[in-house]
Amino acid sequence: MSERIILRTGEALVEREPSYLCAEPEVVIGELDGPVGIALANLIGDQVKGHSRVFAILNSDMQVRPATVMVSKVTVKSTKYTNILMGTVQAAIANGVLDAVREGIIPREKANDLGIIYSVWLDPAVLDEEKVDHQSLFEVHREATVKVIRKAMRGEPTIDQLLDNQYSTTHYFHQLGLDGEL
Repeated sequence: MSERIILRTGEALVEREPSYLCAEPEVVIGELDGPVGIALANLIGDQVKGHSRVFAILNSDMQVRPATVMVSKVTVKSTKYTNILMGTVQAAIANGVLDAVREGIIPREKANDLGIIYSVWLDPAVLDEEKVDHQSLFEVHREATVKVIRKAMRGEPTIDQLLDNQYSTTHYFHQLGLDGEL
C-alpha cells in the first residue's frame, strides 16, 4: 500500500513562442478523504462568475482520474477564451494527468483516492491571435501538467535548492521593476 498523500503543492512554467504559448500551473494534490477533497468539493459547489471550476475531461462523459478541478487564474469574459480554455487546454490538462499516472509520478493505485486542484493560466494574449496554434497550445499545457505534478509529488524545489539559490535568483517581474520596464 502506498503512503498517504495528505497535501502536496507545485508550480511550473513552460514557455514557447509566440508568447501566448505559455503555461504556468499551480497545483494542490492530496487524498480525497482529507483537506484536498474538502477543498475540491467546495470549489465545484461554489461556482464564481468568470472563474468557473470544471473537472478535467478527456471528452464529454470521460472525467480523468485522479479527479482534477481546473480553476482559471484569469477572469473569463469571452466566448473565444472560454472555448480555448474548456477545449484545447482542458484536453491538455486531462492528458497530462493521465501521463503522470502512466509514468508512475502518481501511483496508479492512488488514482481513485487523490484529487488535484489545478490553477490554470491561459495567456489572455491568445485572444489577439487571428489563427491560434491549438496543437502547440495543447502540447505546452500537457507538458506543464506533467511537470507541475512531478514537482509537487517530489517536493521540488527542495528547501536546500531554495536556500542555495535565494541570493542568485531574482523574480522576473521584480527585475523588470528594478530596470524601470514595468
